[in-house]
Amino acid sequence: MSPLSPTKSHSHPIFARLFARISRSEDKYGVTEHRRELLDRLAGRVVVVGAGSGLNFPHYPATVSEVIAVEPEPYLRRLAEQAAATASVPVEVIDGSAEQLPVEDHTFDAGVLSLVLCSVDDVDRALAELRRSIKPGGELRFYEHVAAEQGALRRVQHLLDHLWPRLFGGCHTAREAVAAIEQAGFEIDRCRRFSSRPCLLALPTSPQVIGSARNSVATREP
Repeated sequence: MSPLSPTKSHSHPIFARLFARISRSEDKYGVTEHRRELLDRLAGRVVVVGAGSGLNFPHYPATVSEVIAVEPEPYLRRLAEQAAATASVPVEVIDGSAEQLPVEDHTFDAGVLSLVLCSVDDVDRALAELRRSIKPGGELRFYEHVAAEQGALRRVQHLLDHLWPRLFGGCHTAREAVAAIEQAGFEIDRCRRFSSRPCLLALPTSPQVIGSARNSVATREP
């Protein structure tokens, strides 16, 4: 849910503070284990899209040589910079948007998406930028909330998406993250679906996925 946008103001002062508080609270209800699963056995140089407040930083394994973490929201970026100072691996937090990553082509062994595709303005562009940034054969790790596969919750999510993004920093509840990753040219290696609902407010975002994909054929242009 980290707010990324190339065309609007990156500052979401109220939502950013709410997001940071909710994120810390959710770690008490199993989200810490999801963060660990997301980053387990990751190695090399890593680009992160949507660093949020940096809660993932303590979970990067020692096999990671460097993390470049992109976060456009000023308040969250400050929190991420503080978290980076105590991380066990080298982390550099930089300003930038998902749709125009300020990094060079094919220079990363892996990319990480953590609860961010819900809020980018242009999902296809953001994923194209990740393909540009990750080396051919490199890995994409993802942990996202997604549209329910069927039933009443799926219908509710689509209805909520007329209002929810205005209240929660651009977050959409009914996006199909896995399908978008595949359509962008990544090959899914593994994907686990599960439900996570630490509180009633989180019901629309309770269908979630975690997994990895491969950048099998990199492109020069997004």
